[in-house]
Amino acid sequence: MLYDWNSILAVWLPTEGPEGTGSSRGGASADQVALAEKRLGVSLPLSYRTFLEATNGCLTGGDFVYELWPVESIGWFGTLEPQWVEAYTGPRLPNGPTVSDDKYFVYGSNQDPAYLRVEYLATALQISPTGDSAVYLLNPRVVSEDGEWEAWFFANWLPGATRYRSFLEMILMEYKLT
Repeated sequence: MLYDWNSILAVWLPTEGPEGTGSSRGGASADQVALAEKRLGVSLPLSYRTFLEATNGCLTGGDFVYELWPVESIGWFGTLEPQWVEAYTGPRLPNGPTVSDDKYFVYGSNQDPAYLRVEYLATALQISPTGDSAVYLLNPRVVSEDGEWEAWFFANWLPGATRYRSFLEMILMEYKLT
């Protein structure tokens, strides 16, 4: 699947006019992305990789998450924000998923953000700063058939996280670009 990030960015981050508060950076090189993948030990999902190649992070103009990091800044949530992970997981996790599949794998308007598998927090990829106590995460433990990772809008004032099937879906839905 091809992602037309230049068209999406033109709508999402207009730079002129009264609402022109967005700011995009130049795209990351293939070498920059490859170095990040080597550092992290994973291959990034295609929608996020192509986003980085179009704009190596950006200021979002969002209400709660103000920036998407450049590829050099992304890292594992458990390493970058261990206090958040500890606050949600506590000292012990039960064996097996904390939420059943029939409750967890519901996306869109029928999703209940409270059905969060907290055991995924430590291994989620943090792609934004924590903004107004909110952050964007990519979950490499839930991967679709096309290789996309589940994406989360996670905030400490939500009863969990709003989850999406991919980074692209999250951006389109969070910023009402569809």
